[in-house]
Amino acid sequence: MAINRVTQIDRNIRVENVLISVSDKQNLEILVLGLLEINPHVQFYSTGGTYAQIQRILGEKATTNLIAVSEYTRQPEMQGGLVKTLDFKIYLGLLAETYNTAHVADLVRTKAVKMDMVIVNLYPFSKTIANSDVTLEDARGNIDIGGPCMLRAAAKNFIRVASVVDPLDYEIIIKELSVNVGEISFELRFRLAQKAFVHTSAYDTAIAKYLTDVSFQAAQETYNLV
Repeated sequence: MAINRVTQIDRNIRVENVLISVSDKQNLEILVLGLLEINPHVQFYSTGGTYAQIQRILGEKATTNLIAVSEYTRQPEMQGGLVKTLDFKIYLGLLAETYNTAHVADLVRTKAVKMDMVIVNLYPFSKTIANSDVTLEDARGNIDIGGPCMLRAAAKNFIRVASVVDPLDYEIIIKELSVNVGEISFELRFRLAQKAFVHTSAYDTAIAKYLTDVSFQAAQETYNLV
């Protein structure tokens, strides 16, 4: 498999399209309203409970600045919200490189947009398994799939995309965008990518440890297999 070798990037990237899916909605209003104030034309793409929260935050501006991921991809969510963002248009928008003509052609062909920022925090797996009465099925249901995939894609493409995992970083991001007239720097994108990979690594480690500690007998009993 040939690997793309990038030789040209932009130091600063203007934030126009933002993909948001968060379990922890702390400080979300600060982020959304801050981004909107800096760039009144910013487009938010979201799903489920996050979409509903952003809709409330935006009020009447939701009609022009908020798009449901299912509307964008033209694919309905899987029952229970199991598949929402695992779509070619989403990942094309995350991984496309600015000066790659083939990527640009794919964006045009599919009518996809380049995502400039991804704000994701994951299902609360560690918090769930900390409960003394947690079951294997409770834990299994809190294994996030789409979130880590989006974060990894955005963090891999730090040359163009900002990957945001920590609500405490929202104010830092808004401050930089304000100073840079709506643009985010390569330095901050790189630091956010480092943090994103640490976050997803810790998440996967917690899942692996939990499942390793569950006996096969306990797993059978959970699903009434005899």
